Amino acid sequence: MKRGIVLKLFLLTTALCMLIIAVIFIGQTLFFKQFYVHQKVGDVKAALQSYKNDYLKNATDAQTASRLEREFDQTYNTWIAVLDSKGNLQNTEDYFMTIRLDRMDDNPEFSGREIKIPLYKFMNVEDFYSENTFIYPWIKEGEPIVVEGLNMDKQLVIQRMGRSVANLRQEDQLENRQMVSKEYEVVPRFPSPVQYHEKYPNVLAYGTVTDLHIPEGAESSRYTNHLFLDRIKAFQAELLYGDYDHARNANHMMDYEENHLKYKIFVNHIEDINGNPAYLFAMTSMQPVSEAAGVMRHYYVYVVIVTLLLVLLASFYYSRRIARPLLRINRTTQQMAGLDFSEKIPVTTKDEIGDLSRNINELSERLQSHILRLNKDIEKEKQLEHTRKEFISGVSHELKTPLSVIQSCLAIVKDGVAIHKRDYYFKAMEDEVKRMDLMISDMLELAKYESGTYQMHTESFYIDTVIERICAKLAVDISDKQLHLHTSLEPVEVVGNELRIEQVIVNFLTNAIRYTPNQQSIIVTTTEERNSVKICIENKGTHIEGEQLEKIWDRFYRGEASRQRSTGGTGLGLAISKQILEMHGVSYGATHSPDGVIFYFYLNKKA
Repeated sequence: MKRGIVLKLFLLTTALCMLIIAVIFIGQTLFFKQFYVHQKVGDVKAALQSYKNDYLKNATDAQTASRLEREFDQTYNTWIAVLDSKGNLQNTEDYFMTIRLDRMDDNPEFSGREIKIPLYKFMNVEDFYSENTFIYPWIKEGEPIVVEGLNMDKQLVIQRMGRSVANLRQEDQLENRQMVSKEYEVVPRFPSPVQYHEKYPNVLAYGTVTDLHIPEGAESSRYTNHLFLDRIKAFQAELLYGDYDHARNANHMMDYEENHLKYKIFVNHIEDINGNPAYLFAMTSMQPVSEAAGVMRHYYVYVVIVTLLLVLLASFYYSRRIARPLLRINRTTQQMAGLDFSEKIPVTTKDEIGDLSRNINELSERLQSHILRLNKDIEKEKQLEHTRKEFISGVSHELKTPLSVIQSCLAIVKDGVAIHKRDYYFKAMEDEVKRMDLMISDMLELAKYESGTYQMHTESFYIDTVIERICAKLAVDISDKQLHLHTSLEPVEVVGNELRIEQVIVNFLTNAIRYTPNQQSIIVTTTEERNSVKICIENKGTHIEGEQLEKIWDRFYRGEASRQRSTGGTGLGLAISKQILEMHGVSYGATHSPDGVIFYFYLNKKA
């Protein structure tokens, strides 16, 4: 039994723990990456909303914009930039070149204009700080320059720049590769290249570099992330060629992969500080997700091994700890089944097992109490049977005598013997009938009290008034025996059934009158205590033997064994008084005094 439950608990606990580990491992393998991506995307989206507010409030120049972008990258590991409605980086006044257009071959409307060209589209900022010879020496103020591009909605979109027309196709030219690549992608959509150039005419312009600005220090870091800048330029190409739907992609997210590395790109359509259309462009790497997932798979090998050892140890301890009180409970209940309630289960916990142990202990106590009570009831039933036999014997004896007297008197009257005593015999029969009627009334009243169906209604009354009234009623009986009645009563209000308490006092006082010798004294007193009153009735000159003192409350008991009818009474008065006092729930009794017997009982005072 012990080994069985311990083994079952051990196996169950181990299996449960291993199942949990397996579920965690499988969930980690299958869903961790998706959860990580979802969490990352949610965090970036929330951060973009916060960045938009900060940018619109603070980014008034390139230096502030660069600082905000760096702080965002450091906090969220995400590159971010704000683009204008044409897809150009905002706040690029620290890295640009200004060209004055002197001559246009096919588009004279651009002639004489000065155009500001962001240099991040054409060259790396590191080239200006290279220790080697700068490969673009012609990019400086006052030098001539040739630009080639497209006329898109009367806006010059530059694709290439060089120091001459021939240089536009050589290695040291400047080229916006994303725009050029996009053009190769868009041209096949038209029936012929001619139709393409009708929509997007070529522009070839000659000009002079009039201004050149290069970022210095930390601000230059804004232009060193070439992967991010390439994505911005690619987005601009999509935007200029109309491949980006503003309405459908107000808040757009796309996937991008470069060199087997995955990225998420976010594009939010916003309004800049001046209320013009703009774009919040962000890009974050998903590489940490793959790295974390790979590390976790290797890490879980060691976690499973260590956890398995801990699970085995914990399961063994847990199973033993749980099984020990259960085995003790089993042993105790087996003893209870054998009616041995001596052992109690120690309650050391406040959990369900502790409650079970406590309930079993309570059950054991109740069973033991009920068994003891049952044994007492059996003894009481035996005693009751004995009492019943005595009762039948007493009734038979008590009724047999008056019936015999009546039968004898009737025979004498019928035979005409002693006719002069005819009235005497009729008086004797009348007395016996009255005695039998009184006995039957007492027997019925006692049976009513003992049945348990009688309801005792209580009220408050003054005990001294009741005693004085009873003494006045019995004054003739007291006077006939020349007895001296002494009373010492206190006016105390008590709670009880006044009529039944009066019956008790009448029984006690009548009993005292009957057994007190002539010219002796009867003393009635009330003594007030804290919450109760003690009522005593003492008769002088009479004693009751010690063994008889306990039997006087029984039915048909008289102090003399002969049960002579001359002593009077039915032998039920004290038994009736006993039942009344017990229904009141008060103490009562009889005891010897120095020269007599005292009957007493208590009543509760009114609160």
